[in-house]
Amino acid sequence: MVDADFNARLDAVIANHLPGCDGLIAVERLSGGASQETYRIRAKAGAGERLLAMRRAPGGLAPQAEATGVHPGLAVEAQLMQVARSVGVPEPEVFHVLEEEDGLGEGFLMEWLDGEALGARIVRSPEFESVRPKLAFECGRILARIHAIDLRATGLDQALESITPAEFVEQTWERYRQFPTPQPMIDYAGRWLIDHLPDTPDLKLVHNDFRNGNFMIDGQGIIAVLDWEVAHIGDPMRDLGWICTNSWRFGRSDLPVGGFGHTADLFAGYEAESGQPVDPERVRFWEVFGSFWWAIGCLGMAEHYRSGPDQTVERPAIGRRSSECQVDCVNLLIPGPAELVAGEEPTAASEMPRLDELLISVRDYLRGDVMAETSGRTNFLARVAGNSLDIVLRDLDLGAPHRQAEHARLQALLGTDDGMEALRWRLVHALRDGSMPLDHPGLAAHLRATVVNQVAIDQPKYSGFKTAVAR
Repeated sequence: MVDADFNARLDAVIANHLPGCDGLIAVERLSGGASQETYRIRAKAGAGERLLAMRRAPGGLAPQAEATGVHPGLAVEAQLMQVARSVGVPEPEVFHVLEEEDGLGEGFLMEWLDGEALGARIVRSPEFESVRPKLAFECGRILARIHAIDLRATGLDQALESITPAEFVEQTWERYRQFPTPQPMIDYAGRWLIDHLPDTPDLKLVHNDFRNGNFMIDGQGIIAVLDWEVAHIGDPMRDLGWICTNSWRFGRSDLPVGGFGHTADLFAGYEAESGQPVDPERVRFWEVFGSFWWAIGCLGMAEHYRSGPDQTVERPAIGRRSSECQVDCVNLLIPGPAELVAGEEPTAASEMPRLDELLISVRDYLRGDVMAETSGRTNFLARVAGNSLDIVLRDLDLGAPHRQAEHARLQALLGTDDGMEALRWRLVHALRDGSMPLDHPGLAAHLRATVVNQVAIDQPKYSGFKTAVAR
């Protein structure tokens, strides 16, 4: 829902800055965009109408660096899209970058393109059965074009931050260390990354969020690369590792490139366009980093919910996805068996209604009545809210035995009977300062059991959880 002032300002921007358009007919905020807002706009165009898209910072406010990590700003994002379009990367045309006098905050208006950007549909829809086998090769070619952009000639060298692999790992790890939460698997992964840093490469333009779900396709292939909000200058293999990260395979763990293709095709496309060979081990490093980075990014969503300005139900729900990324780190770095705890009977079984029954009634109302009567972002957020209640229900069932088992393992691992919170912090600090080696007896087994049981609460349908318990 947007207010009348918003509509009036947008109407003026369209009339004043978009040739051939006379003003606003209607605007709708779309469901996606946890870190940025996206709008679908119907504009007057003579006797007809024209579809536009607007990308805007949450609430129109410029992002806080500590909340979002590296972020060049939406004006630079628009510049990146324009430069990429000029070298053959599929992009929508950018029409207007919002200015202070527009009164709408930070953002830009661009061409509306009809296509599919939902990763799950790209992976599963029969409509794209013929295009999926070609997508990995196409992704490789597009990434090679992005990486070949002349930073100095375009002025991007002055607009973007340069980050070496070592700096990127440390910067990301430091962002997590600012959060008031001990997550030992994140620190384990950070230590592993520091120990396995690749040689510093020639630094190139890195999209940094090129993945399934951040490009749009039609029946022929990719028609737009989206969401340049965290672009920087760095190791180009970051992009190849990120598109292979399990979070963005949408359940198809057997197809490592976005859930639709194979790494051989991705590498072949990249090499055909760039003429440069791809080192698979360097890509694997960035795949591990991808799960590490997104585990911290998810926690950042929860922190952003606490600090605002966009306190929607989506942000804490994404925060709980950190455990999915952590189980991917487990599967990549310390695979092995993990025992699942047994659930408990509902407490206060004689109460009418029980706590779980209250939660189920609200969840079913959201998924039934609310979703049946709504559309767009409200419908999407009702689904998210229902999913959050499922997490609470699973925590009521599994949370207490899971935490009791974790506490007992921590006491054995660290040789003390301190409380759970103190022991978590003690382990985290030992991993951060290097006083506990990564091969310390019992450490890997403890981390596997803790993370796998947490994912059983947060999202037992996640493919990384299924991989972990199948061992």
